[in-house]
Amino acid sequence: MRGTRASASARSQHGSRCDVKAASPVVARAFTSLARRPPSLLEQQQQQRQRHAAAAPASASLSGGRPRVRDGRGRLSARAAAAPTSSSSSSSSSSSSPTAASDRPRVVVVGGGWAGFGAARALAKSGAVDVTLLEGAPNPGGVSGGYRDARGRSLELGMKGMWYAYPSVYGLLRELSEEKRAREAEETGLPPTTPLFRAPGDYPLTDFTTSGFWGRNGRLITCAPVFSKTEPFNRFPTLVGQFGATASLPWDISLADRLTMLPWLAALADFDASPEVYEAYDRMSARELFKRAGVSQKMYDDFLRPTLLVGLFAPPEQLSAAAVLETLYYYALQNVASFDVCWPRGSIAETIFGPMVDGVRRSGGRVLGGQVVVAVEAAEENGDGTRRITAVRARDAATGEETRHEADAFVFAVGVKGLKKLVASNPETLAAVPELRGAMALRAIDCVATRLWFDRRVPTRFPANVLAGFERSAGATFFMLDQLNDEYKDAEGSVVAADFYGAAELLPLTDEAIVARAVSHLRECEPGFRDARVVDSAVLRAPEAVTHFGVGSYASRPPQRLPGAPNLLLAGDLVKGVATGANGLSQERAYVTGLSAANAVLERVADGRGVVAIPEVARDEPHITAGKQLVRAARQALGPLLALSPLMR
Repeated sequence: MRGTRASASARSQHGSRCDVKAASPVVARAFTSLARRPPSLLEQQQQQRQRHAAAAPASASLSGGRPRVRDGRGRLSARAAAAPTSSSSSSSSSSSSPTAASDRPRVVVVGGGWAGFGAARALAKSGAVDVTLLEGAPNPGGVSGGYRDARGRSLELGMKGMWYAYPSVYGLLRELSEEKRAREAEETGLPPTTPLFRAPGDYPLTDFTTSGFWGRNGRLITCAPVFSKTEPFNRFPTLVGQFGATASLPWDISLADRLTMLPWLAALADFDASPEVYEAYDRMSARELFKRAGVSQKMYDDFLRPTLLVGLFAPPEQLSAAAVLETLYYYALQNVASFDVCWPRGSIAETIFGPMVDGVRRSGGRVLGGQVVVAVEAAEENGDGTRRITAVRARDAATGEETRHEADAFVFAVGVKGLKKLVASNPETLAAVPELRGAMALRAIDCVATRLWFDRRVPTRFPANVLAGFERSAGATFFMLDQLNDEYKDAEGSVVAADFYGAAELLPLTDEAIVARAVSHLRECEPGFRDARVVDSAVLRAPEAVTHFGVGSYASRPPQRLPGAPNLLLAGDLVKGVATGANGLSQERAYVTGLSAANAVLERVADGRGVVAIPEVARDEPHITAGKQLVRAARQALGPLLALSPLMR
């Protein structure tokens, strides 16, 4: 009965407004049926295959087979091997084709996150090149990766939201679903159009959910509705629609304080007027811009600062005003529904990255886990100082054996920490490229994630929650996994993901101290946790995990195409100059830069064969376009006089 009540509670939180008590009937029925339906014929067949596979020898997940559990820190299985694939330690070089010997150009992708798999998947599906992906971790996903503990429970580094304006990611999920259905139809002999392959469980995300914004001592600051379902405001122009949809919601911030944001909105029409203007905003902190615009202290303390701490993982005084403007515009203002967000219903590594591993392999590519790139080789090209990368050497994390991988082109899809390490350890190759040397000035942000298992179910108002002012310098959130994640839907007690961003001050604390802080925050917001006891917990630390879009950082961010190394492409959210429409810390941006890098490689080595179309993020609405044109016309007409404006210096 407790599991039944929890499922109903979870459904009640997925409505279009903060106080809605019922979700879409379709979504509600889907969640209920998934929790209780008996295994389908297909699932019984899959379970039988898994039992057979379990009886066979196993290897690391990215090398095929099932995961091994070691000392309570087992690895999440990619569950994606089309056939066992040898790791690099079993061969002396990857210069041979991953399938049959061929004369196709060879490409090596370094990094197995959203950007790396965006590139590898597109390259493999093109059929124009032979591609090998090298990932230092034993499992796919990068920052989105994870593992299963000794009890088989999935653990990941924080929750990953999927926002309304993620057209490429949603397109990927549709492709993966269709590929899965086609493969199952081939295995069972049933046509792919039968209802068997239309189960809601194929989709790995929840519906869009509401979110709560909490202050200290249980003070609800406000909540975010599902804007796309809030009639009639979901049909209004952006800004007008958001104001109308939130006007009647609970606010602990007065209307007068909220209206102090209006002058700041003028900067949205101005900051990207030209490269010079953008760089001027980049040299200013977001905090300074809010001050110049006259944003009230309460609006800043209770809403803007906590939003940026969990959106860009740093306080406004440490963030580029330009990065904040483009991020808030993308996530909140580009469209009336831009702030809508949904969440994974299970492990991202298993439900999304696993199928991508499988797809790359089925297309003839290789995905090798536990391969840490330690050296980059290059040859001077044309006598003008440019470098042509010729090979990388990767060390097997388990055996220490090194393998040399030659290729015609390379994609480095690594984060700030990984890129800086590569540049520093290759002074004669990568450090000779000015754009890569400049990236050494970039910084990355520390994160801490916790999982908390309680002895009882605790009803909460929202499945997703943002905390304001609970930590001195870190952002904080908590998510009700028993409401969002299928794995915990029937758990006897509540399961909570409590995460911290910009968490340098928390890293040196003991696990017990971090768990105690997280539980204290929960009890302030939701009284039901005051009588609940933590029966188990896990703490994951990730130093230098994500890009820090700091003041003046744009100048140090490298472009995707490097004039000093023309056959090396970069991908990831740290890359600048890729017109994706998606900005900030974004799975969409990372994935699209991977697609863009793949297209650049195909143009270089395969005459453009197999390039992919990249979906466009929604264009500016007419009134936004008109505002930008007005500001740019004013800049052109008035020139130096605009320096008198506090927002346009």
